[in-house]
Order: sequence, then structure tokens, then C-alpha cells
Amino acid sequence: MKIAMPYLNGMVDKYFGRNGEFIIIEAENGTITGKKILAGETAPGDLVGIFQDEGVEVVIVNVISRPLVELFFYNGIRIITRASGDAEQVARDFLNGELRTGASCRGG
Repeated sequence: MKIAMPYLNGMVDKYFGRNGEFIIIEAENGTITGKKILAGETAPGDLVGIFQDEGVEVVIVNVISRPLVELFFYNGIRIITRASGDAEQVARDFLNGELRTGASCRGG
């Protein structure tokens, strides 16, 4: 499983796409097995294709616009909102079923 998050100084960035940096965390059997940083100016709408190419199944964010939630949703990528904190810990909490957030939307 691959999880993407907006990333700033090791933390989940509060606003999706604000600084153009994302972390993609790869996990297997509930354990983080790798990570990759994507950096660069990219239109938020273009991230759907980039994340699909990377094999991302879940995007965990704090704040994201409704149109972007719908764009990810209709392209089969699950969105989890209102997450904050250290990005790797957020990923571990998600993988262990312990992540406390505001909402979840499952694409498909």
C-alpha cells in the first residue's frame, strides 16, 4: 500500500498543495517499508495522475478543497481529512487503525 501526504518539515502540511512537497510512504503488512519525497510546483489537479502513476491508494491530509476531494474520489483514491502531526507517525497510526481524523471518502 502507498500513502501520500502533503509534507512540510517532517509533518503533514496543514493545507494540501500549499508548498508542493509530498511524501509517499510505502507499507507492507502494516509496516513502513519505504518513503519518497516528491517536490516541485504542480497544479493540485495534476496530482491525481502523478499519484496514480506512483501507485498511491490513500491520500491523508489536514485541509483540502471539496473539488479536489471529489477529483481523487472519482479516480479511485481514498481521501482521509483532518489529520495532523508527524507524517510517518500519521502513516503508522493509519496502518494500525488508530488514526483519529475528521472524515474519510473512499473512491471507486
